[in-house]
Amino acid sequence: MGKIVITTNMSLDGVVQDPDGQEGFRLGGWFGESGGADLADWSRLETDEALRSAAILVGRRSDAWFATRWNDRTGEWADQLNRLPKHVVSTTLAAPKWNNATVVSGDVLAQIAKLKAETDGDILVYASYQLARTLIEHDLADEIRLVVFPVILGDGDRLFGATSDKKALRLISTRPLGEGLSFLTYEFVR
Repeated sequence: MGKIVITTNMSLDGVVQDPDGQEGFRLGGWFGESGGADLADWSRLETDEALRSAAILVGRRSDAWFATRWNDRTGEWADQLNRLPKHVVSTTLAAPKWNNATVVSGDVLAQIAKLKAETDGDILVYASYQLARTLIEHDLADEIRLVVFPVILGDGDRLFGATSDKKALRLISTRPLGEGLSFLTYEFVR
């Protein structure tokens, strides 16, 4: 059985919106304010995570975002991301933009549960914070991996939204990345 892993970059106050500054958010671009050892360690972490994973699960907008940035890239990390099967959750998309991808529609929760049951390994959820919230709400997410950037934005879309009940987590690991980033791993307690 697979494990659904929400993996994302976020500000210290939980904002996940527009890390690269390409979406027009007035506080966007916070990802690029780190550099050197921070981004070198981050890149190695992301590459290793992709190499250990079995699939990717994203929403429609994240599919389009990743496709424009990864379809033509090469190298260890890019090759693995492009090789992994991708599952794109959408009610409107007919054909995904990222390569090696299929659309998940209809009874999405049942299909994701089936995907999880049929996959051997980690299913990474990149970006897609609305999808992540749905997975958390319906107890389909197993683990959350957060790279926390040392900035407080005070505004913007956050990873965590309202839930119908408490969602208990257990800290699995924490480690610094470079000189300013923190990598936190939590698993859901059920």
